[in-house]
Amino acid sequence: MTIDWETVTHVTKVDPAKDLPPDLTVLEGTDLILVGGSDGVTEANTLEAVREIDAYRPDVPVCQEPNSSTHVSTETIDAVDALAVAAVYNGDREHFVGKHVDLFTEIGRKPDEITGSSVPGVGGFVESKGVDVVSDLASKIFGEGYVVQNLESTAATRAGVETTYTPEQVAGAALATETFYGFPVFYVEYSGTYGGTRDVEAASRYIEETTLLYGGGIDSGEKASAVLDAGADAVVVGDCFHDDPETFRETIPDR
Repeated sequence: MTIDWETVTHVTKVDPAKDLPPDLTVLEGTDLILVGGSDGVTEANTLEAVREIDAYRPDVPVCQEPNSSTHVSTETIDAVDALAVAAVYNGDREHFVGKHVDLFTEIGRKPDEITGSSVPGVGGFVESKGVDVVSDLASKIFGEGYVVQNLESTAATRAGVETTYTPEQVAGAALATETFYGFPVFYVEYSGTYGGTRDVEAASRYIEETTLLYGGGIDSGEKASAVLDAGADAVVVGDCFHDDPETFRETIPDR
């Protein structure tokens, strides 16, 4: 399924290490589902979450957002519509350059060399289905320009983030995302805390084609509306999806 970013205003962030709500009708109205997390995530629980969600909402694109190649397998690749790979601008080298080079090195290996890849199962998958799978896999991946703005979060620890960005730096990162790196998505992530609208306002002035996502502390319709009104193309809502589904429903914009 192709992602039409122009139609996306509400994104659900699903942490596969957490229990899903018992009633998945809560997902009605969301436009895109991102599956990934920073702690306790495995290939197995990722695949379980993707399949359970897809059984209920096959009409909504599902993306895997792994922070480690160990979360990815041929099964997860087959199950999702895309892989979102974050490039954390204010993180360490490993989380901006290193893991991307490693990932594409493995994808680009010849079939007789790819066995033993750090992406589980890719070698056998290529051998059984042919070399064309390399280009098919690569075509499923898109980059996200990413800024982590909560230093107390697990995401910041995992990505080696030691300094947050000023609104001016966020704007610069947004501009680089669109004009230099060409990623389709720029993501401002506050990881469980509400960061307000300053960064969104700063970033939105510098991008036209790139989709601007804001995530962090969205636990009401008012906050969702404020971020969208400030210039975000979509809000990303995660914690209250797992913890308070009724509040989660309130974050979905009226159509």
